[in-house]
Amino acid sequence: MTRTYDAIVIGGGPSGATTAGLLAKAGHDVLVLEKEQFPRYHIGESLIPGLNTVIDELGVRDAVDAAGFTRKAGISLLWGAEGKLWSIAFGESGPYDYTWQVKRADFDLILLEHARKLGAMVVEHASVREVLTSDGRATGVTYTVGRGTEPIRAEARYIVDASGQAKILGREFGLVEMHDDLKNLAVWTYYQGGRRLPDELSGNILVENHPDGWLWVIPLSDGTQSVGFVGPNDQIAEDTRPNLELLESKIATSREAKQLLRDATQVAGCRTAKDWSYTCSRFYGPGYLMVGDAAAFIDPLFSTGVTLAMKGASSAAATISAMLHEPAREDEFAQAYDEGLRDFLGTVLSFVRFFYDASKDVEAYWAKAKDLIDPIGRMTARDDFIIMVSGLNAELAVMQPHHDAAPDGVAEGRLATSRNMGMPWAHVETVKR
Repeated sequence: MTRTYDAIVIGGGPSGATTAGLLAKAGHDVLVLEKEQFPRYHIGESLIPGLNTVIDELGVRDAVDAAGFTRKAGISLLWGAEGKLWSIAFGESGPYDYTWQVKRADFDLILLEHARKLGAMVVEHASVREVLTSDGRATGVTYTVGRGTEPIRAEARYIVDASGQAKILGREFGLVEMHDDLKNLAVWTYYQGGRRLPDELSGNILVENHPDGWLWVIPLSDGTQSVGFVGPNDQIAEDTRPNLELLESKIATSREAKQLLRDATQVAGCRTAKDWSYTCSRFYGPGYLMVGDAAAFIDPLFSTGVTLAMKGASSAAATISAMLHEPAREDEFAQAYDEGLRDFLGTVLSFVRFFYDASKDVEAYWAKAKDLIDPIGRMTARDDFIIMVSGLNAELAVMQPHHDAAPDGVAEGRLATSRNMGMPWAHVETVKR
């Protein structure tokens, strides 16, 4: 017998777990189909405060804090014409003093288990075989579980593609558009020991410009450090050295990264991934929405991936909930979701492209942030930069398309006041712990 749900979510990563959790919290019947068994490895360990709003919306902050992740109070950069190491603290501007450096296997499991607790039905080892349509509208899926060969049919009023870079619906409908100027490749591994940045900077990510690209060093709570290099795909592809040898050569020719890794020991294999940026030409269609990497992937320079996924998921949950309650306004709500997410992604993408030119003065990066998110000058340029790299520009309305139309339990309005801005921040709880 075919079961019908309010929503079927394809994928149980941060975007899928968040969408499902918020919908279930609002009383909707949700099925999550995750192809892997959690916990599972994933890159993307450095978070930014833009997702803290959604952590609070889900009600999962205590579980995240209890996991003991490294608290990340800011970002340290060796970037710009001056050639100096400089840092920003999130608490300088905005409602949050910290976010986290996480092991994604643990963090993603917390989110998925929380979605279960909120009432979502989560099936792991579930592979979607077909997206069902009727008169051009997505109406359900067929899937198999584990090694099973007999497909299971499930139907829903809405399908959410949270399949990550598999981009199930984006590929199905030919919506994926690549950003050819951001075709990069990442090479990374893990080291035990070494050093951290001093004092209040000790939990920061280090982002260091390199003549061939850039390096990251992320301190994790178990004493390991995630260390990687990102450079143009074509350039790395032409390098015939083994991946580890290539990475070690970039570290050896760095300034700050090699100091942090002095006396550190490599404790894991070397991994690679294509960091090819792309955006789908639309994020919705009849009967479906796309969230997270299924909708778009933006270069990881500012660690925006999980925030884009969870902020988009919060908006997607509000959208679907509103459409379920007012089906006559489906097109209006779906278009508002698309426009809000696209505006936010466009702002991030514009800033990343500008920032990749490491020959500019630091103040030029601050000024660019002001141009993008604060053209009337309500904050200082440095504050604008902090808001931008914190992912908190999403709170400035563009990612809140119709939250008032959603019922209680989805995207509840919360007010906080940033101590530096002196004005309300929608959907944020001030947390200074």
